[in-house]
Amino acid sequence: MNFTLKKTKRKEIAIYKSLYIKENLVKKIEEIARVNDTSFNNVIISMIESCLNEQKEEEKINN
Repeated sequence: MNFTLKKTKRKEIAIYKSLYIKENLVKKIEEIARVNDTSFNNVIISMIESCLNEQKEEEKINN
């Protein structure tokens, strides 16, 4: 799955939530953030949004 990192300049209203993430996933996500000079949070949000958009597209195709 490919995803595009979201730009962080335009902040939107957000709600704080906490997640328990396996250590090996955290390390991989931190590396993606480091390579792309962005935050851990931005990588997570970009991945979630990408998955949700992909799911929406698949639903359109299947209906």
